[in-house]
Amino acid sequence: VFQELGTSECYFINGTEKVRFVERYIYNRQTYAMFDSDVGHYVGFTPFGERNAEYWNSDPEGIEFKRGQVDRYCRHNYEVFGPFSVERRGERGA
Repeated sequence: VFQELGTSECYFINGTEKVRFVERYIYNRQTYAMFDSDVGHYVGFTPFGERNAEYWNSDPEGIEFKRGQVDRYCRHNYEVFGPFSVERRGERGA
Protein backbone atom coordinates (compact mmCIF):
# COMPACT_ATOMS: atom_id res chain seq x y z
CA VAL A 1 0.00 0.00 0.00
CA PHE A 2 1.35 3.42 -0.97
CA GLN A 3 0.13 6.67 0.48
CA GLU A 4 0.56 10.22 -0.80
CA LEU A 5 -0.64 13.17 1.21
CA GLY A 6 -0.55 16.94 1.01
CA THR A 7 -1.29 19.13 4.02
CA SER A 8 -1.69 22.86 4.49
CA GLU A 9 -1.20 24.35 7.93
CA CYS A 10 -1.40 27.83 9.40
CA TYR A 11 0.47 28.89 12.52
CA PHE A 12 -0.69 32.00 14.39
CA ILE A 13 1.23 34.01 16.98
CA ASN A 14 -0.67 36.85 18.69
CA GLY A 15 -3.71 36.46 16.49
CA THR A 16 -2.85 37.52 12.96
CA GLU A 17 0.19 39.56 13.97
CA LYS A 18 2.62 36.79 12.94
CA VAL A 19 1.22 34.16 10.57
CA ARG A 20 3.06 31.27 8.93
CA PHE A 21 1.72 29.09 6.09
CA VAL A 22 3.25 25.64 5.62
CA GLU A 23 2.35 23.14 2.90
CA ARG A 24 3.86 19.65 3.14
CA TYR A 25 4.04 16.89 0.55
CA ILE A 26 4.31 13.42 2.09
CA TYR A 27 4.85 10.00 0.55
CA ASN A 28 4.71 6.90 2.76
CA ARG A 29 5.01 8.97 5.96
CA GLN A 30 8.10 10.85 4.73
CA THR A 31 7.96 14.54 3.89
CA TYR A 32 9.64 14.91 0.52
CA ALA A 33 8.97 18.62 -0.11
CA MET A 34 7.58 21.61 1.75
CA PHE A 35 6.64 25.23 1.16
CA ASP A 36 7.14 27.54 4.14
CA SER A 37 5.99 31.16 3.87
CA ASP A 38 8.77 32.22 6.28
CA VAL A 39 11.35 30.79 3.85
CA GLY A 40 9.42 31.97 0.78
CA HIS A 41 10.08 28.99 -1.49
CA TYR A 42 9.84 25.21 -1.74
CA VAL A 43 12.45 23.01 -0.06
CA GLY A 44 13.08 19.37 -1.00
CA PHE A 45 14.09 16.74 1.54
CA THR A 46 14.63 13.76 -0.78
CA PRO A 47 16.07 13.54 -4.31
CA PHE A 48 12.51 13.41 -5.68
CA GLY A 49 11.49 16.35 -3.47
CA GLU A 50 14.52 18.38 -4.53
CA ARG A 51 13.63 17.93 -8.21
CA ASN A 52 10.04 18.96 -7.54
CA ALA A 53 11.09 21.95 -5.42
CA GLU A 54 13.45 23.15 -8.15
CA TYR A 55 10.67 22.86 -10.73
CA TRP A 56 8.07 24.60 -8.55
CA ASN A 57 10.50 27.38 -7.57
CA SER A 58 11.21 28.08 -11.25
CA ASP A 59 7.62 29.33 -11.72
CA PRO A 60 7.52 32.97 -10.48
CA GLU A 61 3.72 33.21 -10.67
CA GLY A 62 3.27 29.98 -8.73
CA ILE A 63 5.67 31.12 -6.01
CA GLU A 64 3.87 34.47 -5.68
CA PHE A 65 0.56 32.60 -5.40
CA LYS A 66 1.95 30.40 -2.60
CA ARG A 67 3.39 33.42 -0.77
CA GLY A 68 -0.06 35.02 -0.92
CA GLN A 69 -1.65 32.03 0.81
CA VAL A 70 -0.78 33.61 4.18
CA ASP A 71 -3.38 36.31 3.53
CA ARG A 72 -5.75 34.42 1.25
CA TYR A 73 -5.94 31.17 3.22
CA CYS A 74 -4.63 31.70 6.76
CA ARG A 75 -5.75 35.19 7.75
CA HIS A 76 -9.10 34.74 6.01
CA ASN A 77 -9.81 31.48 7.83
CA TYR A 78 -8.61 32.91 11.14
CA GLU A 79 -11.37 35.51 10.95
CA VAL A 80 -13.90 32.81 10.07
CA PHE A 81 -12.88 30.14 12.62
CA GLY A 82 -11.25 32.28 15.33
CA PRO A 83 -14.43 32.70 17.39
CA PHE A 84 -14.93 28.90 17.44
CA SER A 85 -11.39 27.85 18.27
CA VAL A 86 -9.21 30.58 19.80
CA GLU A 87 -11.79 32.28 21.98
CA ARG A 88 -13.08 28.96 23.34
CA ARG A 89 -9.69 27.57 24.32
CA GLY A 90 -9.78 26.17 27.81
CA GLU A 91 -13.54 26.46 28.29
CA ARG A 92 -15.31 23.47 29.81
CA GLY A 93 -19.01 22.79 29.94
CA ALA A 94 -20.27 23.53 33.42
